[in-house]
Amino acid sequence: MYSKISFLLFIFIITNISAQKNLEIIEKRIEKELVSTLNTSDMYLYLIDSNREEAIVQEAINTINDEGSWPSINYKDLSLTGYEHKYHIRNLVVSTLLYNKKESKFYKNPILKRTINKGLRYWIEKDFKSANWWHNIVLVPTSFTNIFILMNDDVDSDLFEKAQPIIKRATKTSHWARQSGDRVKICSAEAKNYLLTKDQENFESTLAEIEDQIRLNTGKRGIQNDYSFHHRVHRENNTATYGLGFANVLVEWALFVNKTKYAFSNEKIKLLVDFYLDGIVKQTAFGKSPETGVKNREITRIQEYKLYSSTPLEYLLEVTKYRKDEIKEIIKLRKGKLQKPSLSFSKFFWQSELFVIQRPNYFSSVRMYSIRNRNTELAHNSEGIFNHHRSDGSNHLEVTGDEYFNIWPVYDWQKIPGATILQKKALPNQHQVQKDGLTNFVGATTDGVYGTVGFDFISPHDFIRAKKSWFFFDDEYVCLGAGIASNHFNNTVVTTINQNLLHGDVLVSLKNKTQSLEKGEHKLSDVNWVYHNGIGYVFPEPIMVNLSNKTESGRWSDINLQSTSPKGLVEKDVFKLWIDHGKRPQGENLWFYPGKMDTKEVTYQYIVVPKTTPEKLNEQNNIKILSNNSKIQAVKHTGLNMTQVVFYKAGSVKIDDGITLTLDSPGIIIVKMEGSTLKSISASDPSRNMSKFHLSITGREAIVIDLPQGDNAGKSVTKKY
Repeated sequence: MYSKISFLLFIFIITNISAQKNLEIIEKRIEKELVSTLNTSDMYLYLIDSNREEAIVQEAINTINDEGSWPSINYKDLSLTGYEHKYHIRNLVVSTLLYNKKESKFYKNPILKRTINKGLRYWIEKDFKSANWWHNIVLVPTSFTNIFILMNDDVDSDLFEKAQPIIKRATKTSHWARQSGDRVKICSAEAKNYLLTKDQENFESTLAEIEDQIRLNTGKRGIQNDYSFHHRVHRENNTATYGLGFANVLVEWALFVNKTKYAFSNEKIKLLVDFYLDGIVKQTAFGKSPETGVKNREITRIQEYKLYSSTPLEYLLEVTKYRKDEIKEIIKLRKGKLQKPSLSFSKFFWQSELFVIQRPNYFSSVRMYSIRNRNTELAHNSEGIFNHHRSDGSNHLEVTGDEYFNIWPVYDWQKIPGATILQKKALPNQHQVQKDGLTNFVGATTDGVYGTVGFDFISPHDFIRAKKSWFFFDDEYVCLGAGIASNHFNNTVVTTINQNLLHGDVLVSLKNKTQSLEKGEHKLSDVNWVYHNGIGYVFPEPIMVNLSNKTESGRWSDINLQSTSPKGLVEKDVFKLWIDHGKRPQGENLWFYPGKMDTKEVTYQYIVVPKTTPEKLNEQNNIKILSNNSKIQAVKHTGLNMTQVVFYKAGSVKIDDGITLTLDSPGIIIVKMEGSTLKSISASDPSRNMSKFHLSITGREAIVIDLPQGDNAGKSVTKKY
């Protein structure tokens, strides 16, 4: 009996010792990684431009008051648009990092040590609480746990215990610890604190919560089954923002617990890799830099141009060999060891209604919304207050990656690339930014390489409408619009082709004669093409366009009401190109207009050619526009022998001599031929009402395509022959 008890006690002691060793290993890994990579973390970059670290620390040492505050900070304003207190946290975090970096001139500096302790004590005594819960429950507890892990015995002995009420606001039982980006960050701070307090039981339960966040949560907060990410219940796309922060925390913990008893399961690691590569990276220009079209309110914060950090991907390589070659390439791209990606792809995120396409020479996106989703996130904390139209079929194009960099204080928010917008004297107030969509025909078809996008657009802001489509190939893409209609008598409707930073001369071909434009505003007739910054905009038929290439001015504080937004006047040279459809275009009967109307098809058509030359724009292209009206929009690429069609209604379109394609319902179709032989058909149902498509192609038997259902409705399917 006694021997059995002794044996069980022995097992318990050995198990406990083993667990404690695992915890020590994890804490040491966290400390090591904080020193080497803290300055690449999302939260750190929220606080600071890392190039100013030494200047910040020197100023913190020089200006700290005896009580532990800094004179440049307004400690009274705790409002949603105020809270300069984050600069106090910034001073502590940056000082702690440089104090512990051996290569820093501040390494183990005794004056800096006193500064950190003084600043910590002041905050703990005052316990500043922001009107923004995120500061109280995420930013401050995360910062404090990182500081205590790094400073260790260099913190005054009483401070850790006194800081516990502040740190413990980060708890998985909090109302704010919601599934998605919030919960994982809160649990991360909580788990670190349990390591510091040697609380094994609570550490294990919190770590289990962190691992549990790696799961599909389609239709709710979190990872969707198309690998986009929804941070809130409004179903707006947050993949490259909250989704990125969410994934980076999970990747960190996957590394921290790797090869310990707490290691994440292979199933979870594979899902995390898939989300990173097929979600986050594919909403990133060339896998390495921020993509303009996917951003929300953060677009109105001044930013330093940076490639995304390679650190999370390097962590993944340490944890798994799954999809290692793809991970290695993204690391090379982000480190500048590889200039262009090898992967060409197109992808439609049907849960978020975002289309992206990548070629070695360009990256482009189309952002939309429907009755299933909202257009964009709310103007939280008075940021992104002019984002009303940024999802109205916005079509951004990246070739160099800096086309739109920090353009926003001088931006015309009613001329969004790709969007058709009623020009108003002023945009509605910031509380009117987020809207539900009004139509259900919103989607795209892709075969994984090429893609067709269709958008039956009705503006929830002013009820103008248009049938908008995009047809993407290798070296160019085609943009079509039809049925453009408005009932506003005093406001014009325009479709903006592009608005970005002006780089170099603007060339235009007028009646097939090329000329360079002086800076200014221009209304041009008989335009064949426009060329700017290596990109060509070709008009299949001569057209009248408006073009502006001049200096614009504005302030960051005009577009972001945070007290920390820079208030100085900003001037930048801007290129804008748009088509004016006039006042009250009547391209389609409007359901809300009483009585009979005379309609006349109002359309646009243009071809975007990234990475080209003026000489090439004069050459014959491979594009043939087959149809552009409110029922069918269709384009054929003769070089690829590929036809892409958007059927807003059942109908037929002639795709070649003696060959007609017919679809018995609305849908989007891509047909690939080889000579007169059918090679493949790709299809999707943007309305998500159909279970099957019935197609016919001249000379072939009727074709039936089974469509994805349930959570996969709206996804493309390809049949090869």
